[in-house]
Amino acid sequence: MSRRPDTDPVIELRGVEKHYTMGEFTVKALQKVNLKIYPGDYISILGPSGGGKSTMLNILGCLDQPTIGEYFLSGSDVSQLSDNDLSKVRGKELGFIFQSYNLIQQLTVVENIEVPLYYQGVSEKESREIAVELATKVGLGTRLDHRPNELSGGQQQRVAIARALSCDPAVILADEATGNLDSKSGSDILRIFDELNAEGKTLIMITHDEAMAERTPRVIRLKDGEVAFDTYDQPD
Repeated sequence: MSRRPDTDPVIELRGVEKHYTMGEFTVKALQKVNLKIYPGDYISILGPSGGGKSTMLNILGCLDQPTIGEYFLSGSDVSQLSDNDLSKVRGKELGFIFQSYNLIQQLTVVENIEVPLYYQGVSEKESREIAVELATKVGLGTRLDHRPNELSGGQQQRVAIARALSCDPAVILADEATGNLDSKSGSDILRIFDELNAEGKTLIMITHDEAMAERTPRVIRLKDGEVAFDTYDQPD
C-alpha cells in the first residue's frame, strides 16, 4: 500500500534518534527514524517491550526532544524548542488520550473537557459551549455534572477523548487507550476513533494489540528503535 499523497505531511521526522545515557552506556531508544504522517492518517504504532514505542510517543507528543534529527509539526521545526514553547505547541497542535484517563477527580465531566480551553485563553462562555457539544458527541450529554468516580472506565475514557478534541488539534495521540477497559468498552472507544478518522481527524495509536492494529489502514512496527515495517512502504 504505497502512498503518494498530494498533501504536505502534518508530521515529519528526519533522521531522528533518541539516546539515553546510563552510567558508562548509551542506549539508543530510537535510531535513524524517517517518517511522514499525513492529514487524515489513521495509524497504529506497534512493537515489543523496549522496542521504542514509548519514546516515539514522547517525541511525537513534544514531551521530549530528539537527541539527533529534526521534527516538523504542521510545517514548523519543533525539535529544538524550549520546554515552555513545546508546552504551547502541545496545547495547540496535539490531543492526548492515555490508558489511565488522567482526569481531574474534583472536576465534573464538562469541567474536565474545558481544562485545555482555559489554558488557551478561550472565554468561559465559549468553553462551556464547546465542552457540552463534545460531551454530547461522545455520548455523555446526560452526564455533564458527574465526576470521574461516578463514571465507568469507558465513560471516563470518553471524557478524555472529548478533552483531547477540545482545542481541535492537528493530531490525536492515543497511548494504549483501551488498556484498562473490558472488551465491550474498548470496542466502543475504538468505534469512536473510527468515526473521528472518518471525519478527517489524524489519529496515532500506540499499542501492543495486534487486533487493534488490524482496524487502522496504516501500521508502523518498531523493533530495536527502528522502523521495521510501514504499510506505506509496501508495494501496491
